[in-house]
Amino acid sequence: MLVSDEGNDGSSFWICGDDAQSIYGFTGASVGNILNFGVLFPESQLIILDLNYRSTPEILAACQNLIRHNERQIHKELKTQTPKGEEVFMLESSSEETEALSVVTEIKNLVESQGYRHLEIAVLFRANFQSRTLEEVFIQQKVPYQIQGGVGFYERREVRLLLDYMQVIIDPSSNAADESLLRIINVPNRYLGREFCDNLKQHAQKQQVHLYEALGSMRIVLPYIRKNVIELVRFMDPLIADAENLEPADLIHLLRTALDYDRFITDEDIPSPDDVKIANLNQLQMAATRFTGISAFLEYTETFGDETVCDNKEGVSLMTIHKAKGLEFPVVFVVGCVEGIMPSKRGNLEEERRICFVAMSRAMQLLYLSHSLTYLGQPAKKSLFLDEALGKKEPASSN
Repeated sequence: MLVSDEGNDGSSFWICGDDAQSIYGFTGASVGNILNFGVLFPESQLIILDLNYRSTPEILAACQNLIRHNERQIHKELKTQTPKGEEVFMLESSSEETEALSVVTEIKNLVESQGYRHLEIAVLFRANFQSRTLEEVFIQQKVPYQIQGGVGFYERREVRLLLDYMQVIIDPSSNAADESLLRIINVPNRYLGREFCDNLKQHAQKQQVHLYEALGSMRIVLPYIRKNVIELVRFMDPLIADAENLEPADLIHLLRTALDYDRFITDEDIPSPDDVKIANLNQLQMAATRFTGISAFLEYTETFGDETVCDNKEGVSLMTIHKAKGLEFPVVFVVGCVEGIMPSKRGNLEEERRICFVAMSRAMQLLYLSHSLTYLGQPAKKSLFLDEALGKKEPASSN
C-alpha cells in the first residue's frame, strides 16, 4: 500500500532493522520480515550499516563470534573505530548465590578502584525470577541498584500475596495485617468485593477491633458469601494458632497447595513449571528455607524497601535482556549463562542466540559473561553460547 506500482512517481519505502537483534518472537514478530524483504521487493537495494559506534573491538568480536552460528541471517562483518579494550571476562561460580556475590564483588572493585559509577553498570539476566538472588546480595553488600522496567522480587504480585497471607497468620491483630487481609481476602476468588471490604472496615471500627477479628463476628446476609467467609476463617484460624511453630517454607508450600494458588495466579488449569510466576514462587519458597520463623522471614523481606539501596536511580541497573534492548552501558554483566536458562529450554536456539547477542552488545567498555556449576540446586552446564562467543567453537556450516 505504501509503495506505488507506477515506480516513477518519486515514492520510496525504507525499513531499518537488525536480524541479529530480532528477539520478540514471543509476541509474534518474525526475523523473516527482515530476511525476506529482498524477496518481497526484488528491486530493493540492501544497505549494510556495519560501523559499530558503541563497543570495543574485543566485545564486538565476541558478538560476531556468537551470531555467526545462526544460519538464518544476513551476513555482515561489523567493524568499529573504538580503541582497543579489555578481553571479555568469564566468571565461573559454584552456585547462583556465589555468582551474585562474585558479580557484586567485581562491581565494588570497579567503583572503588577503577572510577566507574554504579549507574554506568548493568546486570542482565534472561528471566525475571533470576533477580531474587541478585537483589539479596546487593542488599547484603549495600550496593545501590534499581530494577529497570519492572518491580523488585518481593513486590511482584504473586510473591506479595503469599507474604500478605503470612503477615495475617503471624500477627492478625496489627495494622500491617489489616492491609494484608484486604489484599488477600479475595485471593483466590471468594466474591468478596469492595462493598464487602467497606462493610468489614465499618464493622471493625464500631467494634474497635482489627479486621481479621471483625471478620469472625460480622453479620453476613448472603448465604454464599457467609459460606466463603466461614471457610476462610476455618482455614486461617489453625494456622494463626500454630504460627510460632510453622516454618516459612513449609507454610508457603501449604498455602500454594491448599489454596490451589499456582493455578489461581497463572490462570491455567495445569500451570507450567516454566511459567515465570511459578518460577518466582519457587524462588520465594527457596529463600524461605533459610529461616525457621515467619516473623524473621517477613522482617528480612521488608529490608528490600530501603530506597537508599533498592530503587536507587544512581544505582546499578538490574534488568531482563528484553528490557535492555536499545540501551547501552559502559559495563555489562550477563549472568545465568547456563543451559536451560540461556538458551532457555523452551526457546528456539537461533532466537535464544539473538537474545544473548543483544545482551552482550549492550556493553561499551567491559563485558562479563557469568555462569555457575549448579543452578536451583541442580548440577548445571555452562551455556554453549560461551564457547561460541570466545571463538572456541566453529559454526556447523564451516566444519
